[in-house]
Amino acid sequence: MDEGVLQEITAARADVLARIALAAKGAGRDASSVQLVAVSKVQPDERIEAMLAAGQRVFGENRVQEAEGRWQPRRAAGLDFELRLIGPLQSNKAREAVELFDVIETLDRTKLAAALADAAAKVGKAPRLYVQVNTGEEEQKAGVAPLDADAFIASVRRDYGFAIEGLMCIPPAEEPAGPHFALLAKIAARNGIAKLSMGMSADYETAVMFGATSVRVGSALFGARG
Repeated sequence: MDEGVLQEITAARADVLARIALAAKGAGRDASSVQLVAVSKVQPDERIEAMLAAGQRVFGENRVQEAEGRWQPRRAAGLDFELRLIGPLQSNKAREAVELFDVIETLDRTKLAAALADAAAKVGKAPRLYVQVNTGEEEQKAGVAPLDADAFIASVRRDYGFAIEGLMCIPPAEEPAGPHFALLAKIAARNGIAKLSMGMSADYETAVMFGATSVRVGSALFGARG
């Protein structure tokens, strides 16, 4: 591994963790209540190896197939890490996702819930689940509409026995993120959900102030993608 890459990655991770800690302190929270998820999609192996060497153990991926090629060999080698699916999931990829991921953050429709329940029964293990809420109600984005979130959460708990661990959102890029994070926190609170996956490289400090328990950070950790 190139020593310069390791130093760059280690410094970037330390900076993000320091910013998380500062934001948490400002919100009267313990920094340990916020988990850093390194978004490793499309990153070359050298930078992922450097991130692992820097001590990072929680990673987020957008696509099942891409993640399989990157992480299955590392899991087979006995490497310790947690893998989260943070991109949309097609129902026909449910089994592969259940086999590979520890956490799926993008449950947003009944058909997918049924596919995940079926896959979990066949595989013999179930990932932890987050419901994705489309707080901006953007047509091009996945996620349950805010007004439908309560009924959807209740239905997947009732019909599939899912223990929903958290909620996730991706605010519209052109709008202030704070109101969207506040909305997600409100939906979580009234449904008895403790975990909030919100905030990316541009707004993770704001997310921490609004109660994020995990932030999904890519470019601020790895550098801008080419």
